[in-house]
Amino acid sequence: MLYGFTVIDSDGFRPNVGIILCNDHQQLFWGRRVGQNSWQFPQGGIKSAETPEQAMFRELREEVGLEPHQVEILGATDKWLRYRLPKRFIRRNSHPLCIGQKQRWFMLRVLCKESDFCLDDCDKPEFDHWRWVKYWQPLHEVVYFKRRVYERALEELAPLVFPDGAPVRQAGNFLRQQRR
Repeated sequence: MLYGFTVIDSDGFRPNVGIILCNDHQQLFWGRRVGQNSWQFPQGGIKSAETPEQAMFRELREEVGLEPHQVEILGATDKWLRYRLPKRFIRRNSHPLCIGQKQRWFMLRVLCKESDFCLDDCDKPEFDHWRWVKYWQPLHEVVYFKRRVYERALEELAPLVFPDGAPVRQAGNFLRQQRR
């Protein structure tokens, strides 16, 4: 491992953090990727010398422009959640070969004003627009190969946002679409 570089584990998975930001209305931050009609939660790789929490705060600052004092950590997933990349996205000439990501997900409550969010405070912004969405809505909009990981993260972390029980999910075909 080289200090400060993103690494690939022995199984071919890139360690990564996912960040779910919620507001006081139990809505979630949903970001549109620059130049695409593709929406996702903030996420990013863990560098070799970082803990998942350190990577989460770095990614939060880079992608959303928020500092640690502007959020409260409500919790994180107990285990790594993995997804495989579709074959067409695997870079076969990369060494080591990356076949997917393993992610530790964090649920954060926003403590600042919306005007404190800044999507372009870095050299290469990830998002060009964002909005607040209902808790389960990301399952219907995220790219198909990430849906199962999003579902597992949202299910595990829901009690942190909804101590009396999460809202019922809308019926949808997002799991059927994922299995194609």
